[in-house]
Amino acid sequence: MTFTDLGIEPDMVEALAAKGIIEPFPIQEQTIPLALGRQDIIGQAKTGTGKTFGFGLPLIQSLGLHPEPGVKALVVVPTRELCVQVTEDLDTAASNRDVKIVSIYGGKSYEGQIEQLKAGAQIVVGTPGRLLDLASQRLLSLANVEVMVLDEADKMLDLGFLSDIEKLFSQTKPTRHTMLFSATMPGPIVALARRFMTKPIHIRATDPNEGLTQANIKHVVYRAHALDKDEVIGRILQAEGRGKTVVFTRTKRAAAKLVEELNDRGYNAAAVHGDLNQEQRERAMAAFKAGKKDILIATDVAARGIDVNDVTHVINHTVPDDHDTYLHRAGRTGRAGKTGIAVTFVDWADMHKWALINRALEMEQPEPVETYSSSPHLYEDLDIPVGSKGRLKSTPIPRVEREASRPPRERSSGSSRSSAQAEPRAEGSGTPRRRRRRTGGSSGTGATTSPS
Repeated sequence: MTFTDLGIEPDMVEALAAKGIIEPFPIQEQTIPLALGRQDIIGQAKTGTGKTFGFGLPLIQSLGLHPEPGVKALVVVPTRELCVQVTEDLDTAASNRDVKIVSIYGGKSYEGQIEQLKAGAQIVVGTPGRLLDLASQRLLSLANVEVMVLDEADKMLDLGFLSDIEKLFSQTKPTRHTMLFSATMPGPIVALARRFMTKPIHIRATDPNEGLTQANIKHVVYRAHALDKDEVIGRILQAEGRGKTVVFTRTKRAAAKLVEELNDRGYNAAAVHGDLNQEQRERAMAAFKAGKKDILIATDVAARGIDVNDVTHVINHTVPDDHDTYLHRAGRTGRAGKTGIAVTFVDWADMHKWALINRALEMEQPEPVETYSSSPHLYEDLDIPVGSKGRLKSTPIPRVEREASRPPRERSSGSSRSSAQAEPRAEGSGTPRRRRRRTGGSSGTGATTSPS
């Protein structure tokens, strides 16, 4: 089966082939012919199985080779990272057409986005908040939208965007073509589909012999100890065949701390979390996709925006809050039919969370194995060369580069902090200092005596 067989026009087939995309995935095979016939679709498939082209190719083809200026198609996504990713995929497919695509999301200035809209962009990919903001200012009109897509609809429900989605729907005409794509399909999303879609066909692109987790991903679960996790991760990063790796942390602070630790150990890591501005997050993601950084430390804000086919390992620094989050994190590896490894660390306090995830996903790993950085099974499970340690032979980071990577508030106090940190080390080495014991009255000016 090829994209041509599915009815996709030659210019887009050539554009995909130039990127090495030749054969469609199951979700694409099932949705593209229906979407080309303007059938409303609820597409359900595990993350990483090609949903974007499942709706993107028919959407672009419906506009024609040389569409008139003005917004004709709207793709609504839950996060900024996913907005950027979907836009890149659509740009790839439309590279041989006179189609303009604009990303609309918060964290960036309005000016550039408004200019692209005024220049006649036909496809808008955006997050609900910024879309409604521009619409309320009459800078974005959805009155002529012919195709509307909700991507990762379940995540929008989790983030509380349901009422915003309803407002967006109300600004489009009832005769629009509507497609909804998601990995899971909770009740409120199904209810939304019934309200705003016309006789939708529900497509589930799954293998009946496959469990709830992807069969091409190896799942490894350890009960690890907080003070040893960095060393364990450092050794996992030396596993045979390791490619790009994503490490998920629970908090922004943990992500910032871990990226600094791994870089100090000689690894090439970047971070994406909520304390970084949008430009920093996009720069880190671009470096990861381009291979300039091979390790990405991320909070869940980035989980659905990491669409990189050569991620070999996902590491959960702490256990996710629920099984859906686990699936979306693990789904960053094993993409495009490749194999992957998902490693999860479970703290003692989180054993109850793991029990719920294990039961929901039928993973049959109720008791994570207690694991240390020196545990022989760690090396065997993950194909780590014997004798590997968690620190590489790193070259010192130049002072200018090190200072530039610090947040501004830390640069100004860097020298004073460095000297303060150096004092305890000096005290612990070289000639021991003589202890002084305070005696005398409450004035604090009594004599001192040396230890005998």
